[in-house]
Amino acid sequence: MIRKTPFALVLALALTSLAPAASAACSVELQGNDAMKFNLANIDVSKKCVTFEIKLRHTGKMARNVMGHNVVVSRSADMAAINADGIKAGLATEYIKPGDPRVIAHSKVIGGGENTSFVIPVGKLNAANGPYSFFCSFPGHAALMKGTITLKP
Repeated sequence: MIRKTPFALVLALALTSLAPAASAACSVELQGNDAMKFNLANIDVSKKCVTFEIKLRHTGKMARNVMGHNVVVSRSADMAAINADGIKAGLATEYIKPGDPRVIAHSKVIGGGENTSFVIPVGKLNAANGPYSFFCSFPGHAALMKGTITLKP
């Protein structure tokens, strides 16, 4: 016996199955470890996203004050100055100078086994003002823990 399925049910199931794929395109998981390495060298951000979430996972074991990691997003040209000012600002402010207008978005500093996430307003990533980078502003980490952010159609 063949059963007829109502069109509304078929449509609802189809739309539900698309939802995870649509949201997955507007986020990424980034991992940092005790060897001061990120698992990604580039993050692609779709221009179709209103916001883009970076989920940071510290896969190491060392404490936040010893081998902490964060993620800072900025224009590549501003990275060195943001990093220098962040080191002066200290751990209490997540190694970010408070109110720094060059910082597009950033996470908090986390230690081994911890996770955090933050959202980038994609409208702040204008291709004409780029290129853009992400990096860890914990003292001494930006030399190794950095990558590019690429806007995609």
